[in-house]
Amino acid sequence: MEILAFGVQSDEKPLIEKAFAGKHEVRCLDVFLNRDTAPIAAGYEIVSTSVNADLGGAVLQALAAGGTQLIAQRSTGFNNIDLDVAERLALRVARVSYYSPYSVAEFAWTLAMAANRRVIRAASRTRDFDFRLDGLLGRDMHGRTVGVIGTGKIGEAFTRIAHGFGMKLLGWDVAENPACVELGMRYVDKEQLLAEADLVSLHVPLLPATHHLIDKDALALMKDDAILVNSSRGGLIDTSALVVELRAGRFLGVGLDVYEAEAGLFFLDKSLEGVDDDTLARLVTFPNVIVTSHQAYYTEDAVGQIIDATVKNVDDYLAGRRSENVLVPARPGA
Repeated sequence: MEILAFGVQSDEKPLIEKAFAGKHEVRCLDVFLNRDTAPIAAGYEIVSTSVNADLGGAVLQALAAGGTQLIAQRSTGFNNIDLDVAERLALRVARVSYYSPYSVAEFAWTLAMAANRRVIRAASRTRDFDFRLDGLLGRDMHGRTVGVIGTGKIGEAFTRIAHGFGMKLLGWDVAENPACVELGMRYVDKEQLLAEADLVSLHVPLLPATHHLIDKDALALMKDDAILVNSSRGGLIDTSALVVELRAGRFLGVGLDVYEAEAGLFFLDKSLEGVDDDTLARLVTFPNVIVTSHQAYYTEDAVGQIIDATVKNVDDYLAGRRSENVLVPARPGA
């Protein structure tokens, strides 16, 4: 069985090939799956995709027409997949339901502290041998208040780090996490969290109910000198509203590893092209904003676990087994 893997990064390719060695052949492509590239999958029963793949109705129809029966996505999130269409087309869809939460939690803290201590500005200056401290004043995290929106596995890992800093812990979620409560977290409504937190970090999935969870009203509730971090999904923040607030001089710092219009941009080299996304172009000009390219998950540990889970999803499909990773059965009702 030969498997076609889309959107494979250069660091990821040898890990994928090693994981499938002795079991299946795997063809790794650096292009992402979308309407233009979907025809490449013709004749492949199993296709593996990355988090930024376009798995809308048109792409799914093209895959099904080409004989694809299993889509094994190498991510936890699946907001890019039209599951209703997949089920109607009798496509089996599997994801990775778990990988190291520390990868994302630690990176979220990297963004928070880089924004707080002006690390990007400082590093840029010293490259020019400018060693002034003007404009680099940060603040201690100890004793300040962190607001964690979403306290699942990643949110819990983020909270444990915040507890290590000696911060006051506020949480918001549909259900309380006992481990976070044990650390001293106090669960409050979203409005109170936003109003009281010095640092707000987002760790909820992107669903219809969470789309633009941080909109203009939510941003208005936050402290003028707060730090906002998003390492989950770009669509959680109304980016246009965020730009308005930034132009007004608000927020000590903003760290974004995700962006709501990142498809077609992130994971690609656009350095020699003109990017026509005016909102993103404006975002990266603010000195208190850090934008990274959806890399929070990108550690050896997490990527290894993602690939191992993907191999297992393929093995389960071929053996006719179901697991918690399956989002859509091979046949409706199966």
